Amino acid sequence: MASSLLALLDDITTVLDDVAVLTKISAKKTAGVLGDDLALGAQQVTGVQSNRKIPVVLAVAKGSLVNKSILVPLALAIGAFAPWAITPLLMLGGAYLCFEGTEKLAHRLFHSKAEDEAHHEELTQALARSDIDLLALERDKVKGAVRTDFVLSAEIVVITLGAVAGASFTTQVAVLIGISLLMTAGVYGLVAGIVKLDDAGLHLSRQTSAAAQALGRGILASAPWLMKGLSVVGTAAMFLVGGGIISHGWPWLHHASEAVAHQAGAMAWLSPLLFDAAVGIATGIVVLGVWMPVQKLMTRGATH
Repeated sequence: MASSLLALLDDITTVLDDVAVLTKISAKKTAGVLGDDLALGAQQVTGVQSNRKIPVVLAVAKGSLVNKSILVPLALAIGAFAPWAITPLLMLGGAYLCFEGTEKLAHRLFHSKAEDEAHHEELTQALARSDIDLLALERDKVKGAVRTDFVLSAEIVVITLGAVAGASFTTQVAVLIGISLLMTAGVYGLVAGIVKLDDAGLHLSRQTSAAAQALGRGILASAPWLMKGLSVVGTAAMFLVGGGIISHGWPWLHHASEAVAHQAGAMAWLSPLLFDAAVGIATGIVVLGVWMPVQKLMTRGATH
């Protein structure tokens, strides 16, 4: 009996150790989605009243958990009955990440600042009108954020599934559930903190202490830059992670990356990152080039 108990404890310890290692690997691989997830989540509460920001973030977080409760069993079923589909799904997820990154860059390069300012002004004027249903606007924002989260959550789950594909079913379940809970709590906890930065800065700037006022003004000045920084880091990470998935999925690209690292000498640690970024940008350009004509045809068909 004692030996059986010790064997069971040893098995549990081994599983937990595997879960910890694989969770760490999965967290690293899904990091590219998180920067974008943070920026998108924070942007979704733009235009929402200050006292409603946290309830909106909580509502989106609940929607995110629902999304993952659908995606995790689906991923486990794929891993159990169609493991051959994991690599193609990873490649699709990687290509989508690269596409999103390229689309963001294209938007910044070709979308005029005046259009963004006009949209912001339109939203501000709408909020100032007494006949606008603020709760309806809030519900629309939550629905939009949950739809966006579904895509990002699918990417996280697929990437995690690829990382644990060779593990036991128990380990797969533990890692997928662990990553889902960790990412939801981490992302939306940070989003909640980010969207309340301006309120914290405003509160501190109204204190009698000169130090508190200076800190508050500093927070108010840095908050917009933090949002921009998150967006930039998230976009760069999408190319790195998406390009990394693509280059690992194609053996000839993986061998080319190793050859470049071998030739780089002292810069061998940096060359794989640059290689993955280059692959990500190239993939994104190709996918965007294919998608734009398709999108125009769909738009044209909808108008007729």
